[in-house]
Amino acid sequence: LAQVAARRQERSAEALNLAHAMAALRATLGSLRFAGAKAFPVRSFAPAFRCFSDMRFAPTHEWFKAEGDSATLGISDFAQGQLGEVVYCELPDVGAKFKSKDTLCTLESVKAVGEVYAPVDCEITAVNEKLQDEPATVNGSPEDEGWLVKVKFTGDTSSLMDRAAYEKHLESEKTEE
Repeated sequence: LAQVAARRQERSAEALNLAHAMAALRATLGSLRFAGAKAFPVRSFAPAFRCFSDMRFAPTHEWFKAEGDSATLGISDFAQGQLGEVVYCELPDVGAKFKSKDTLCTLESVKAVGEVYAPVDCEITAVNEKLQDEPATVNGSPEDEGWLVKVKFTGDTSSLMDRAAYEKHLESEKTEE
């Protein structure tokens, strides 16, 4: 029995070491992605949303997919890469109201705390409950399963960028660095 217990303890330590190695690899790949590396391109796929032309982006890297006067909100693939592995999501309560540019929620990662801003005046109608147990879903699928909140919104969304304009915005931010 002592040998079985010792093996279990060794396997637990190996699993923990593997988890740390995977997190370090994700961080390294994320930094390569945004350092303009050409030799090792890393792509993130979000096929369920990539085909929609009605997905818009704020300059602060939130995405906004409107459906009538309701919308789904999350952070862009670029934002999740900059933030690193998300370990905690502090989401607002359903019914909470926000003005444009108010902090909507915060995302804590292993290297930073990021604020997510309301792109327009809105009221929270739903939150992604999955993120309470699996916050890293924001990293794995930022523009699909990693959505943060659903809102009912008012106001003008014309200041939000389409994907092509957002990509140009990202390029201009890289050249400013």
